[in-house]
Amino acid sequence: MERTSLTKQSPESERNSDGRPRLETPTLIDFRQDEDGHWVAVLSCGHTQHLRHQPPWQSRAWVLDPAQRQQQIGKSFMCGWCAQSADNDNLVRD
Repeated sequence: MERTSLTKQSPESERNSDGRPRLETPTLIDFRQDEDGHWVAVLSCGHTQHLRHQPPWQSRAWVLDPAQRQQQIGKSFMCGWCAQSADNDNLVRD
């Protein structure tokens, strides 16, 4: 079970920044890798969430396997930004 993560204020994680419709519970719609090769979940709410496998602190071995990542597409995902009601108005550009 995934838990909501801590968030930091960043313009790239503004709620619904690309205009997708909001859903009651966000779902995982895609994956991408960041510049360091870490996997990032793309959520239906418009936010993203890093999914690192760094035992013992973060145990997500499934993100390393393409088939297991694909099985997660469409599943509900608790978004840390949505849980904290982060919105464009409280994010500050550097």
